[in-house]
Amino acid sequence: MKNILILVSLFTACCCGTSQNSSETIPRIDSTSQSNLETTASTYAESITVDELKKYLYTFAGDDFEGRDTGEPGQKKAAEYLKEQYKRMGIPSPLGEDDYFQEIPASYFRGGIKSSENVLAFIKGSDKADEIVVISAHYDHVGVDYDGNIYNGADDDGSGTVSILEIAEGFMQAKKDGHGPRRSILFLHVTGEEKGLYGSKFYTENPVFPLENTVTDLNIDMIGRIDDAHDEEGKRDYIYLIGSDRLSSELHDISEKMNKTYTQLDLDYTFNAKNDPNRFYFRSDHYNFAKHNIPIIFYFNGVHEDYHKHTDTADKIEYELMTKRAKLVFYTAWDIANREQRLIVDKAKK
Repeated sequence: MKNILILVSLFTACCCGTSQNSSETIPRIDSTSQSNLETTASTYAESITVDELKKYLYTFAGDDFEGRDTGEPGQKKAAEYLKEQYKRMGIPSPLGEDDYFQEIPASYFRGGIKSSENVLAFIKGSDKADEIVVISAHYDHVGVDYDGNIYNGADDDGSGTVSILEIAEGFMQAKKDGHGPRRSILFLHVTGEEKGLYGSKFYTENPVFPLENTVTDLNIDMIGRIDDAHDEEGKRDYIYLIGSDRLSSELHDISEKMNKTYTQLDLDYTFNAKNDPNRFYFRSDHYNFAKHNIPIIFYFNGVHEDYHKHTDTADKIEYELMTKRAKLVFYTAWDIANREQRLIVDKAKK
């Protein structure tokens, strides 16, 4: 998540993490009728596992990526890593051929930041393919400090980044089995969030698909930890949701239904308050979609003691809880992508 902390990044060349193969075997089931969609969703949501999330995150939030500072070698390695995972899963780029990168020139940034890139992957829908469901997370972090401490950003936002990989794998397996989504899904890994939401701003100013065709943005930024407000028995099974009812009451209702049906998390709307002094609604990448009246949900676990410190490491992640949170995003995306009517935007301001 965006913070005003300024860190100096020192980088050396390292080799990128290796790709991995899923050990999940997904059964084939019939989802040709609307009545079977929920059963189908459950089947493919089970491809999101603790073991795979952990494997991804220990690589992605490892020292080889040098804190993933925008425009620096570690961030470039992280982009290549994401590209290789999508190629391994057989998920193409919307940009065509082998190009998974939406290039952002150095001139777009302020403060001497070097050129960077968003990473995009795409599953084309069936009968409503022109309508786009975006699932986003920022993959940059804040680099290395003067003392050589690497800020690995396991929760911020390694957790959101690798969750998207697992969500994408579930949707791709469904498509291979003949149960692909009706609407298209864009898996959008944005850069430059820590510097000022640059990557998502660039995408919405230079969209690959028209913004008027974008149905929603489900943005995942920090879903691997537990904050102080929930760190006691009986309160840990939660997620903060921000923005779900700001533009579309229907999106909020879908989210509530998916949680009640499948994940049974405590949905905490504390930071959704209009007078929230933290202003989290404005501080992650969903906001660049929301300001264009595109309905959004921001999934967030709250700030913890390792936030924006070099101690935000993969060994401190609550993987069981992170898995359940990622499944909630999957179920919500599944419903939105497969329902008959596009989401109603009934709260937008002109």
